[in-house]
Amino acid sequence: MSKSKTKKIKTDKPRTAMIADRFDCYQKSVQTPDHEVVFFEQAYRDAYKSTPLSLREDFCGTFAVCCEWVKSKAKRTALGVDLCSETLQWGRDHNLAKLTTVQQQRVRLIEQDVRKRNRPTFDVLAAQNFSFWIFKTRQEVVEYFKIARGNLKAQGVMVMDMMGGGECYEEGLVDKRTIVKGKKGFKYHWEQVSFNPITADASFAISFKFPDGSKMKRAFEYHWRFWTIPEVREMLAEAGFRESHIYWENENEDVDDDEFSSWECQEEAPSDASWICYIVAVK
Repeated sequence: MSKSKTKKIKTDKPRTAMIADRFDCYQKSVQTPDHEVVFFEQAYRDAYKSTPLSLREDFCGTFAVCCEWVKSKAKRTALGVDLCSETLQWGRDHNLAKLTTVQQQRVRLIEQDVRKRNRPTFDVLAAQNFSFWIFKTRQEVVEYFKIARGNLKAQGVMVMDMMGGGECYEEGLVDKRTIVKGKKGFKYHWEQVSFNPITADASFAISFKFPDGSKMKRAFEYHWRFWTIPEVREMLAEAGFRESHIYWENENEDVDDDEFSSWECQEEAPSDASWICYIVAVK
């Protein structure tokens, strides 16, 4: 009696986009926590001629900056505040877990609306990645700024980033960058989905493309009010901040990409098609 042969069924490997971690891709694409820590210290020293030790990260997401902050100096503490439990848990599993036990004890997390006052107060409050743009009316932004100011120590600074330039209003424009090269790499796509010039409502999306051709489409979407620098400075003053400063990137062709960007306090800047800057509000 002959033995019957069984054919092996070929199974296709899952496309990379199906198994990739969107939070990991996000952090590798848009976050540079070590650079942020260096800038926070620069901004605080410029304002108060001393070294900041405590950080509150509003809209903290996976709170990578909090983790880098406590790693940078033994006496530093950090508080991360965010509404999304999924994002906070990812940060616990992938960022907090990489810290030593002592460092972990200096990071505190709160799942809540950032528009709440907490104790203790902090030297630096960061609201990065244009996150406060989720507030679409002047009243909402001023309210948030007042609460943020209340969460700062008597000598405290609030740090935010801003973007602008004509390209930011161009619907359908996609900025494409290779984040990691090779077969295990991926590309980052930042898309200006829509912009309404009457209301300044704007939508943006982040997608990731992988070497096998698969794509994680609109892994992250943002629906914001596109605020301008003068508007934000006026609202900071209304909220009670003593002064605000604009830090513009100092383009130096001699500086390697791997080195930290240089940021200078300026009141005039070139009209670039696309730019990013920091606003530092001094309590």
